[in-house]
Amino acid sequence: MAKQAAPSLFEKDAPRPLAERMRPARLDQVVGQDHLLGEHGALGRMVGAGRLASHILWGPPGCGKTTIARLLATQSDLEFEPLSAVFSGVGDLRKIFERARERRQAGHGTMLFVDEIHRFNRAQQDAFLPVVEDGTVTLVGATTENPSFELIGALLSRCQVLVLHRLDDDALSELMRRAEAAQERPLPLDDSARLALRAMADGDGRFLFNMIEELFASAIGEKMDSKQLAEAVQRRAPLYDKAQESHYNLISALHKSLRGSDADAALYWLARMLAGGEDPSYIARRLVRFASEDVGLAEPGALPQTMAAWQAYERLGSPEGELALAQAVLYLATAPKSNAAYKALSAAMRVARESGSEMPPKHILNAPTRLMKDLGYSDGYVYDHETEEAFSGQDYFPDAMTRHEFYRPVARGFEREIRKRLDYWHKLRLGGAEGGGGGGGPSDEDGGERK
Repeated sequence: MAKQAAPSLFEKDAPRPLAERMRPARLDQVVGQDHLLGEHGALGRMVGAGRLASHILWGPPGCGKTTIARLLATQSDLEFEPLSAVFSGVGDLRKIFERARERRQAGHGTMLFVDEIHRFNRAQQDAFLPVVEDGTVTLVGATTENPSFELIGALLSRCQVLVLHRLDDDALSELMRRAEAAQERPLPLDDSARLALRAMADGDGRFLFNMIEELFASAIGEKMDSKQLAEAVQRRAPLYDKAQESHYNLISALHKSLRGSDADAALYWLARMLAGGEDPSYIARRLVRFASEDVGLAEPGALPQTMAAWQAYERLGSPEGELALAQAVLYLATAPKSNAAYKALSAAMRVARESGSEMPPKHILNAPTRLMKDLGYSDGYVYDHETEEAFSGQDYFPDAMTRHEFYRPVARGFEREIRKRLDYWHKLRLGGAEGGGGGGGPSDEDGGERK
C-alpha cells in the first residue's frame, strides 16, 4: 500500500473545497470513465492483475485524472511520489529517482505521479527514460494536452496513453446527487436550472462542485430558474487554448464543415472559436484560404466575399464585425465546391521542380535587341487578338516539354462554363473545329470530358 502522509495537528480543521471533500475513496466510485476503469478497461485489467504499467492519463480538466492516480496508488504496493511539473525541475526528479533506487534495492517499487507532465521540456522528459525503462519507477502522467504534440516520442513509446472523457450529463447528475447527499439538503434549483448548471460545467466535475459550493454558501431560499442561476454563478468559459490542440481541432472542424456544405455546423464551430477568444483575423485568413482551396472558380465571388468580410471586421471590430464573418461562412458553405485550382497548382509545382530551368519557347519571348532577333526571339509569334477566335492555339510550354493538363475544372458552378471553354479551345488547338475555329463557340455539347 502507498504510504499517506500523516495529517498535522490542525489540518483536519482547515477549510477544504467541496471538490476536494467529494473525491472518491475507491476506483469504483469514479464516474464517467468506465471505459478505462471497468472490468475490461485498461486500468481495470491492470488493477485486477495487480500490475501497474507506466501510462499517461490524457483528458480535459475536471474529468478525474488526479483522482484516478491517487486511487491507483492506494490500491497498489507501490510507494506514491506525487509531483507537479509546474513547480518542479530536474533536481526534484533526481531526488525522487534516488529514493526509488533505494526502495528497489529493498524490494519495494515506486509510483511517480506527474501532474501537468506536458509542462516539462524535452530535456526534463529525457530524464524519465532510463528509470521508466528499467522499472525504477512506474510513471503515471496527467495532461490536458495532446501527448503526441507535447511529449517526446521516446517517452510515449514507454508509456500507454489512456484517454479520459469529459464528463457527460449522467456523470454530472451523479456528482450533483452526491453533493446534495453530503450537504443533506437539495440545491435551490428547479429542473431547468439543474440542467443549466450541468451545461455550465461543460464536462468539468471540479467546476461543477465549485458552482455547487457557491450555491450552498449563498442565502438563497426559493428555487431559482435557469435565468436566475446564470446571474448567481460564474459561467465557465469554453475550453479553448488558442496555441494548443483545441485551436487546431476547431479550425479543422470549421474547414471540413464548410467543405461538406454544412452551413449550420460551420456556424457552430465559428461561434465556438469566437466564444473561446480566437483571433477573428486568424479565422478570416482561413476563410480566404478556403475560398481558393475548396471553392475556387466554381464560385468566383467566394474570394471577394471573404476578403470583404475580413475588411469589414477590421473596420467594425467586435461584435458587429463578427456578422461579416458569419456571412462569409454561410457564403462558402452554400457555394459550389471545387479544388481544381488547388490541385492544378500542386501539379504545376511538382512539374516545375522536376523540369529544372527550361527556357520558354522563343516565339513568345520579346526581342528588344538585334541579337535577340537574330537568335529567333519572338519569331513566329501570333497575336491572338488578330485571329478570328482570338485564339491562336500556339504552344506556350518549353520546347523540350510536352503539354500538361494541370487545371481540370469540375462540372459544378461557374467552372462548368470554364470547362466548356477549355474543351472548345482544346478542339481548336487540335484543328478539330471547322475552318480552324471559325464562328461558333462553347456549347453545352462541349461540356464533357476531353478525349
